[in-house]
Amino acid sequence: MESNTRSIVKAILWQVMGLTLMVIVGLLYTGSLKAGGAMAGINALIGLATYLIYERIWARVSWGRVVQNVAKMR
Repeated sequence: MESNTRSIVKAILWQVMGLTLMVIVGLLYTGSLKAGGAMAGINALIGLATYLIYERIWARVSWGRVVQNVAKMR
């Protein structure tokens, strides 16, 4: 298991990489940085919303989880 801080940093870096790539793709496709940025922003909002829903669904699924005994970890 990783720390909450590590998970947050990883998520932010992943999002920055995705936004950057989407701006580039949008720029190449439309020829406009403004349109590319708009496409990236919309994509980020949709991606964030769907990922949060996805995570909440998986939080309810117990399959594949390993229960660790805290006493053994000390």
